Amino acid sequence: MKFVSEEVAARVVTMGEAIEAVEAMFREYGCGLAKVFPVAQGHGPDEGTSFSIKSGLIGASRKVGLKVGSYWPGNRARGLAAHASTTLLLNPDTGYPEALVGASHLTCLRTAASDAVAVRHLSRPDSRVLALFGAGHQAWFELQAVREVRPIDTVFVVNRSPQAADAFARRIREEMGIDAACVSARAALDAADIAVTITASRGPLFEAAWVRPGTHVSAMGADQPGKQELDTALVAGASLFADVVQQSLAIGEYEAACKAGLVDAARITPIGAVLNGAPGRTSAGQITIYDSSGMALQDIAVCSLALRKAGELGLVLTV
Repeated sequence: MKFVSEEVAARVVTMGEAIEAVEAMFREYGCGLAKVFPVAQGHGPDEGTSFSIKSGLIGASRKVGLKVGSYWPGNRARGLAAHASTTLLLNPDTGYPEALVGASHLTCLRTAASDAVAVRHLSRPDSRVLALFGAGHQAWFELQAVREVRPIDTVFVVNRSPQAADAFARRIREEMGIDAACVSARAALDAADIAVTITASRGPLFEAAWVRPGTHVSAMGADQPGKQELDTALVAGASLFADVVQQSLAIGEYEAACKAGLVDAARITPIGAVLNGAPGRTSAGQITIYDSSGMALQDIAVCSLALRKAGELGLVLTV
C-alpha cells in the first residue's frame, strides 16, 4: 500500500489547486456522478473525544475512499494537535486499500476550498471587505481561500478572546499586507461584503438584523449535532446553499432552523447544482448563506491530487 505522510501532503498541494479540485468534484456531484454515503459518528474511551467517518465515491474519475477525522482535546496537554485526519483511498477495481494519506493539513485546505467555491459563485464579484468570525487555526486557511477568489483588502476579526483577535489581525497585516482589525460583531457586519464563521459555537454569533443586504455568509463551523453559528431568523430569510443538503439539516448549520420548522430540504440548493446552472445569487441585495458541514468527496478529491503529485515527485512510500 502507498503512503503519503502529513509533511509530504502539506508540501505538494497549494490552496489554488485545492480550490480547483474541489470545484471539479462539486460539478461531478451536481451532475449525479458522485455519491456521499452516511456519516458515522463515534467517540473514544475518554469524555470529550469524538470522531467521524465520512466516505464517498467520485464515479466519473473512479475515486473511492473514506476519511477519519478525530478530536481528542487532551492532546493539547501532550503537545499534540487536538484534531487529526487520515484518508484511506481504495482501489476502485478490487476494493483493497490503495493509499493512506496523512490529511490533517489537507482537511484544512479542502474545508477552505469549499468556502472559496461558494464565495466565487455566490458573493458579489466586487466584494472587498471580509468579516471573519473565529481566530483559530482554520481561520487562516479560510482567509487565504477567500483571497484566492475575491479582491479582499480589509478584514475585520471577531473572536470571543479580543487578545486572540488582535494577534490574528496583526498576523494578517504583517504576513498579507492588508488592513485588518479586531472589532465587534456588529461593526464587522456593518461593513462586510462577505462573512465567514469558523467556530465551535452552539448558539448564534450575531443577530440576523445586523447582516446587511447583499452580504454572503459562509457558515463553516457546524459539523456535529447541536452546533450553530447563525441566528435562525437569518437562515429563515436568506437564500440557502450547502455542500450536502441532508447533512446540513442533520448535523450542519441548518439543523436548528429545521427543528424550528423554518426551513426544509426544498429551500436549500446544493452548490454542485449552482455550478451546473441552477440559480445562485440573483440580485445585488440578496443575502446568501452557504453551509459546509464537510463531505468525504472533498477529502477524496484533494487527497487523490496529493497522491498524484507526491508520486510525480518520488515522495510516495510503499508499505
